[in-house]
Amino acid sequence: MIDRRKVTTALAALLAAETGKPVGLGVMPKANPPYYILYSVDATVSGAPFADESEDISVVYQVTSVSGPDPKVISSTGTEDQAELLADKARTAILRRDPATGLWAAALTVPGAKVMCRELETEPGGTSDPADGIISYVQRFRFDLTPA
Repeated sequence: MIDRRKVTTALAALLAAETGKPVGLGVMPKANPPYYILYSVDATVSGAPFADESEDISVVYQVTSVSGPDPKVISSTGTEDQAELLADKARTAILRRDPATGLWAAALTVPGAKVMCRELETEPGGTSDPADGIISYVQRFRFDLTPA
């Protein structure tokens, strides 16, 4: 059985390393915006429930890109442009492939598992009113894994 916690940890590490931005697991990281919040959303398994230790898992994560005011500039706000830039970076970090090999450019290393598929499941886009000062952008990614 694949430990989902290991998938979450690996995805958070990939996102932080590839974008250079802080990542919070279900909460704001202890940093000023811009940053990402990673949420575990859904999971399904194949095979015999509770009996098959070699079953595959499909997991969905929501990556919320958060744009915000510049702490050095009084009365500044987040921008839609910054939120979209963060979303572009997240999408690229997770889905980019090496054109020479066809392999994913950033490794998603999960102990005891092999990632078979990464895909953008849905992208609702910007979710906040610019007058709020903080703008977020939502994307959901699906990962299919099999025991290594």
